[in-house]
Amino acid sequence: MHSVLFWVLVWVVRLCALAGWVATAVACTWLLGVAPTPQPWNGPLVWGAVAAGCAVVRALALWVLRVPAAVAWWHGRWRLLGGVSLSKEGSADRRRDDWDDVHELSFQGHEIWTKLRTAAVWMLVAFSSGAFFVALLTGSEAGGRAETLRDAGAEVSAATVVEKPTAVRTDVDDEDVVQGYSSRLVVSVAGGPERLTVKGAYTSEKPRKGSEVDVLWARSATRLGGFVHEGRDLPTIAEGRWKAFPDSELGGAMLFAFILLAVVFGGVLTPVFSLVADADDLQKLAWSPLAQTVRAALAAAVFLGWRPLLLGEEPRLAELLFAGGSFFLVLVVYILTSIRSLR
Repeated sequence: MHSVLFWVLVWVVRLCALAGWVATAVACTWLLGVAPTPQPWNGPLVWGAVAAGCAVVRALALWVLRVPAAVAWWHGRWRLLGGVSLSKEGSADRRRDDWDDVHELSFQGHEIWTKLRTAAVWMLVAFSSGAFFVALLTGSEAGGRAETLRDAGAEVSAATVVEKPTAVRTDVDDEDVVQGYSSRLVVSVAGGPERLTVKGAYTSEKPRKGSEVDVLWARSATRLGGFVHEGRDLPTIAEGRWKAFPDSELGGAMLFAFILLAVVFGGVLTPVFSLVADADDLQKLAWSPLAQTVRAALAAAVFLGWRPLLLGEEPRLAELLFAGGSFFLVLVVYILTSIRSLR
């Protein structure tokens, strides 16, 4: 009976590791816009819950696996302190060795498999870090007036500037190169109001009377004015959709950030922690209850932090911190828990 329970727990650990890897990959791929849908974003929420749940169950199973070995080891220590014979001391040492055997459960002797498995984990770490960073910024692309308009049932229409723009301000970069213009516009919306005020309109060209712009506005709440920003994907904002790489300047920046985090970090960390490290040390790390508990706590914290954002709710401070720092926390925690494997 003990042996059956033992191997059941071993396979629970293995299957949770596999299911967690798949669930994390699916959730992060979803965040990158493979299936962008209006809020709530139940897809990544469900897969994220599965990933976090598998990590927690895996950690608990690892601790349960350690219980018999730990009890036997402490029992042997107490017997030694009580003055047992040398032969019994050797028996206690064998029990102590059982403690170490827990680290060697997964396909002993398969060094290539161990390193490939570790490489897959690190590629996923880099990929998820990039996905978290991109989704965090592009998912909140609306903000401010645009979000208020969206909640009021916004739509995007072509509009014509009908008055001379006021409060025109030039936006320049560090090299004094003009990037765009901010202004207050009064526009006539095709199929809508003849006069709609747009404060803080952002255009790439200097606005003039008669200029054509796309405006985000709400037919049921024209008192809110409109929103014009030629650097944003207005249709995506109006539909409340999540698009990782929108058709705007932000989309190009996000693509660069994703490549930097996912490809560059993945290209560096994967070979370091999978090829340089010894296979036996990687096995011990994979079956270490302490290391996997830390990683499970990270998975749960990141999921709980992202949950209100995925549901379209207002996050609390702690949730916002875990969601905002998730791309950094994933890298740091996995590096810190893997450092010992390089010794």
